[in-house]
Amino acid sequence: MRFIQEYRDGELVRRIAGKANELLEKLGREVKIMEVCGTHTMAVARHGLKSLFKKELDLISGPGCPVCVTPDSGFSMVFQAAEAGKALTVFGDMMRIPLNGRSLLTLRSEGFDVRVIYSPYDALKMAEREPEEEFVTAGIGFETTSPLFASTILQCKSRGIRNLKLISLFKLIPPALNKLLEAEDLEIDGLILPGHVSTIIGIKPYIEIVKKHGVPAVVTGFEPVDIVEGIRMLLRQLVENRCEVENEYSRTVREEGNVKAIRLMHEVFKPVDSEWRGLGLVEDSGLALREEYVLFDAIKEYGLKPVETIRPSGCLCGEVVRGSKKPFECSLYKKVCRPDNPVGPCMVSSEGTCAAYFYSDSGR
Repeated sequence: MRFIQEYRDGELVRRIAGKANELLEKLGREVKIMEVCGTHTMAVARHGLKSLFKKELDLISGPGCPVCVTPDSGFSMVFQAAEAGKALTVFGDMMRIPLNGRSLLTLRSEGFDVRVIYSPYDALKMAEREPEEEFVTAGIGFETTSPLFASTILQCKSRGIRNLKLISLFKLIPPALNKLLEAEDLEIDGLILPGHVSTIIGIKPYIEIVKKHGVPAVVTGFEPVDIVEGIRMLLRQLVENRCEVENEYSRTVREEGNVKAIRLMHEVFKPVDSEWRGLGLVEDSGLALREEYVLFDAIKEYGLKPVETIRPSGCLCGEVVRGSKKPFECSLYKKVCRPDNPVGPCMVSSEGTCAAYFYSDSGR
């Protein structure tokens, strides 16, 4: 339990929050801090951390849920693969994403071959066991996930497995942060940077962004002590008029990141412009397979096309993932849109902001 229990010490959490509140008093104004990662959003809600701070602290959620920021046009290609008779493998939180009144659960009930995996290696094993079947796996995630898929593609190539193809819908966090901080309406004062992503990419990719926009940032872990300490560190920077990238999560995150994982990612993928829900087109924020791995590209192999869909009337999922709206500002929230009847992915994913609010006191 080392590195767990000591970071859940309630008395320590309250002491740190008290110091953070003293800093808020010194600032004498509202402070808007964005927790970029969906896992942070869930942790803040689960532990009731907002209640520890003065009302002047406004914690807002950002685009840190990969399923939530994937646009419907991206999901449409995943649906096309299943409807074309391919054996589709996806992570579980994709199964209930609504698209034009249907979901992958719906497709499976209609007889299409849709399977849940816990790792891309599961898809590789299936393809190896069933060589007569054409498999397609949906690659959705950030820098944390893409190296695993890169490794899987390399394994397919070295072992001669040719019946597994990839729909690459991966996203890169730093370009999205740059776009968010360019948005004048958000007025973000500080960033709680994602711990999992930073474990892979390290600290360096954030430094130029922080300097450019003058917004302090702290890489933070996911336990209550981590998050409250990260907030205190951000407030301290604001009081001292500093703007730096600090690392609260030093027990896991290194400045250079995971060099091997980064190398794998760059070997198999190349950066491309990518569409984000709520942010629009973000330059060099997606990953596509390099030409030498085109044999494993499901989009090119099967001619999959992103199809624009009709956005459900009233759904504010896009505004929620960019931090410009809170879930309870959506007219559908808790009335029409609920975990048992999700209208948008923010209510479906285990990292979705609307789901986090629904199950917490923040949800009103």
